[in-house]
Amino acid sequence: MTIRKCKTPRRPPPKKPPNSQRDPVGVYLRVRPLVAEDEECCIEVISSSTVQLHAPEGFKVNRNGEYKETQYSFKKVFGVSVSQMELFENVAKPLVVDLIHGKNGLLFTYGVTGSGKTFTMTGSPGQGGLLPRSLDMIFNSVGPFQAKRYIFKTDDKNSMEVQSEVDALLERQRRENNLTVLKTPSSRQKVDPEIGDMLKPEETCKADGVDEDSCYSVFVSYIEIYNNYIYDLLEETQEDAIKPKPPQSKILREDQNHNMYVAGCMEVEVKSAEEAFQVFWRGQKKRKVANTRLNRESSRSHSVFIIKLAQAPLDAEGDNILQDKNQVSVSQLCLVDLAGSERTGRTGAEGTRIREAGNINQSLLNLRTCLEILRENQMYGTNKMVPYRDSKVSHLFKNYFDGEGKVRMVVCVNPKTDDYEETLLVMRFAEMTQEVEVVRPVDRPICGFTPGRRHRNQAFREEILPPLPTSELTDPNDELTIPRLVEALQNRQRIRQMMIEEFNRAASRMKSMLQELDSNIISKENVILEQNGRLAEKDKVMHSNKMEIERLEKKTKMQEHKIDILQKTTKIYEDDKRSLQQEVETRGHRLQRELSEKRRMEQRMQGMVSDTQHKWEKECERRVNAMQLEMQNKLWVKDEKLKQLKAIVTESKTPGRPDPHAITVKLKELVVYPHPTPFWTFSTGSTTTPVRPRHRRSRSAGVEKWVDHKPPSSLDLGTVLQPVIPNAIQVSAPNEKALSKCDRYVLTHQEVASDGEIQTKLIKGEVIKTRGGGQSVQFTDIETLKQELATVSSFISNPFFFSFQCSVALEMRAGSNMGPGVEHHGISK
Repeated sequence: MTIRKCKTPRRPPPKKPPNSQRDPVGVYLRVRPLVAEDEECCIEVISSSTVQLHAPEGFKVNRNGEYKETQYSFKKVFGVSVSQMELFENVAKPLVVDLIHGKNGLLFTYGVTGSGKTFTMTGSPGQGGLLPRSLDMIFNSVGPFQAKRYIFKTDDKNSMEVQSEVDALLERQRRENNLTVLKTPSSRQKVDPEIGDMLKPEETCKADGVDEDSCYSVFVSYIEIYNNYIYDLLEETQEDAIKPKPPQSKILREDQNHNMYVAGCMEVEVKSAEEAFQVFWRGQKKRKVANTRLNRESSRSHSVFIIKLAQAPLDAEGDNILQDKNQVSVSQLCLVDLAGSERTGRTGAEGTRIREAGNINQSLLNLRTCLEILRENQMYGTNKMVPYRDSKVSHLFKNYFDGEGKVRMVVCVNPKTDDYEETLLVMRFAEMTQEVEVVRPVDRPICGFTPGRRHRNQAFREEILPPLPTSELTDPNDELTIPRLVEALQNRQRIRQMMIEEFNRAASRMKSMLQELDSNIISKENVILEQNGRLAEKDKVMHSNKMEIERLEKKTKMQEHKIDILQKTTKIYEDDKRSLQQEVETRGHRLQRELSEKRRMEQRMQGMVSDTQHKWEKECERRVNAMQLEMQNKLWVKDEKLKQLKAIVTESKTPGRPDPHAITVKLKELVVYPHPTPFWTFSTGSTTTPVRPRHRRSRSAGVEKWVDHKPPSSLDLGTVLQPVIPNAIQVSAPNEKALSKCDRYVLTHQEVASDGEIQTKLIKGEVIKTRGGGQSVQFTDIETLKQELATVSSFISNPFFFSFQCSVALEMRAGSNMGPGVEHHGISK
């Protein structure tokens, strides 16, 4: 069974006040002057913020004009004639002011090897760089308000503690006793001539708005990042000539506020700019440098000089530092001198130098990658992870890019043509860095004590009590010093006693005034209580009135709502009334027009009926005569054919047997006559066997089944008289199954009459079985249903001649699944 170790849960980050204000990374460009005046220059300063790069002639020829003249813009461009003082005023001074006011800052130099980065950061005697000028400004500003040594004490967790003066005195004595060499005036360290007089007296400056009611203390530390390892340059190691001990690398850790710091790094408390710069120079001598083809003292590591400023407010009396760890504010300024990017082919590096150059280029590349991803996340709203941990440089300054202070970069370039390609890459990186935005740091909270308490306490001491005379005895027979000191002490005691008496009198007066104020307050409190009682009664009355007002307002709103509903209903009714009145008027006019039109139609129809009646009387008489003549001719022809058939049958010896497949019955045309005799079917074309009555279906006694054929197009006229047929099978189209079960057939047919009304005709017939196994319908008579208006006079009815053509396929075989196709259509003749 394996036991899994539980991991300590990660502390949640401290809640910071939201701040949406952002500032871009300030990027400045400094152009180094050429060594030789006649040397070709590839950089031209166009304005105070723009430079232009000119490709050398050799590159234009070899690259076929690929490199063209390009311009790059920065926050400010410093030409070859700009002094160190002017550079400090524009770049580093605002960061120092923020440091004194409790805000962090990061300033680093970047460029190709030999471009002047170390000179910009450190300087030379008489031309101090950004670092010594920053130290000088810090101590000029907070020097008079510094705390005694060891009042502020650092621990190994990147925090600061405040000790009392007694503890600080014991700490000083303990450290002085641990020194192996006693400090004497003769043994004091002399200032290194290489760093002497870095600044001119007239170039000193100080910050405005320093909080005089606080005490300050400055701590410095100096580290280098060599081959992606961190080393402490201020660490004191015992030198052993026989077996030298290599320096131990340090690790990065995260404090309780999620700020990155170097664990185990020595932090030295300094009290002057000279002491701080002496400490810096002591670590500068340990920094890794090497001689290369391009630079005699080329930096082989990234150096980071950290200035940490601790400040805590004074107590209410303005005498001592407030013993509260939460009131201690720590701000820091990081001054970084990055090693220059280089190409091993140009520097002629071999062995260890190649490895150093590779690590330098890799760390700079990772820094560029982090800034590119930060810019992409800010511009496009993505949430990509920034690879800070891939390099110690980017991991150490992670907090600054996440919003822990201002970030500024000084890009140093060498205008000589040999560095053109590297300078081009540096320009592109600097231009991209300007697009990265950093959250603006917030101001630290104010402690809440009265400002100006330090000066007020000092002025009180100097004005009230006279200063003591000198108490130094130079002669054993001196009889003036001690009596003068006694007299001064007696005078101070008398003044103190007078002050105590005055204080007692003032206290008694204050006590009487307070008692009087108490009595006035009590009387006023009684009045206030009485007034509060009255106010309570008034409040009750106001509350009841308020409730009544609310009730009435609710009732008013309800009544208003009802009134609105009634108004809307009334409006709807009025609109309906107007619309109905308009509709009644419209229909009245339409009815009048229809009545007038109806009267005209009646008169016209009467004339047409009389004319049509006379006309059809003559036409019917003529058609009857013609039909009688035609029927007589047909009967005569039929008789002749029968006679011939009889003669053929009698003359034949053996009677012929008809072919059952040749017997077909087709109803080609059916003519309906208004004649009392039944209709018969006639066939034309091929010879067919006539249907005989003996093949009819036998009928039950008094019971007949009908096939009621009503087409889907029939209209319901809503008449009182409706055809009702008992024992009927209603179909929309005739089929074999229905015809085989019934004896009678009726077809409902509708058409438009001459008067414009729709009339219904019931065409009746008998169902007869054929020899082929099918059914045949033989129509017998027609019933007509007609609807007329009451005002129209009755028509004189005469027999009409109709013809009804019906194409019906009746041929089928016994047992066939296909029923007869039946179609009908009526045509008036």
